[in-house]
Amino acid sequence: MNEFAKTVRTVAWSFLGIRKRSGHEDDTRSMNPVHIVIAGIAGGVVFVIALVFLVRFVVASGIAT
Repeated sequence: MNEFAKTVRTVAWSFLGIRKRSGHEDDTRSMNPVHIVIAGIAGGVVFVIALVFLVRFVVASGIAT
């Protein structure tokens, strides 16, 4: 697995808040801080977009009434 994909995986786990300390320590030794920032921003944007689409779907379907 390439370095950026490993960073994306680590950031995804951190969004969930599930991570073993040993796995985290192994990953942080080999990660590039720039990759972490890029993956974190991209993950945040994807999360916000998913929430917007979910809210629009719920409101449009009439479930929210």
